[in-house]
Amino acid sequence: MAKLLLLHLLAVLSIALTSHAAQYFVGDTSGWDISSNLDTWPDDKVFKVGDVLVFSYSASNSVTEVTKQNFDTCNISNPLKTYSNGNTTVTLSAPGDRYFVSGNRLYCFGGMKLHVHVPADEVASPIGSPQAQPSATGTPLPVQPSSKSNKPSANIPTSSGISSYGGSNSVVVAFVSFMASYLLWMVQA
Repeated sequence: MAKLLLLHLLAVLSIALTSHAAQYFVGDTSGWDISSNLDTWPDDKVFKVGDVLVFSYSASNSVTEVTKQNFDTCNISNPLKTYSNGNTTVTLSAPGDRYFVSGNRLYCFGGMKLHVHVPADEVASPIGSPQAQPSATGTPLPVQPSSKSNKPSANIPTSSGISSYGGSNSVVVAFVSFMASYLLWMVQA
């Protein structure tokens, strides 16, 4: 019986150690596009370590991650990372500021750039970062570059943050489950 109790405890604690991550579709229905208001897009969002940014854009565009200095000047000659597959997911794996600009410098000067701030959290960072999931409609995101036009698509959900629950709330569930198992074990002994 003690082995069963230990096994149950380990199972419950593994659930408690999961992260609370959200998936945000950059630019909402417009996507990563010159027509999106990317300057104000992150204003109503609180990003956390483990959250995922999903960039959806046409094959003629790209996403470039840069330093703050390069962000301010739209300098894309020394990128940290460059993405060009049309559907890019970026996991926010650490607290701090992240800067993204269009690979087309003229678009960057036109406002196609994004600053995301991830505040430091008192909860430890997740061991493994989550992978991007299919859209809320159940349609998987295409692997090939999209043929995205400037028309909003009804298939792309807004960025309210699609969540997978876990984190500190799971610790309470784990404790209650453990106590219930312990009481059942005591009654049977």
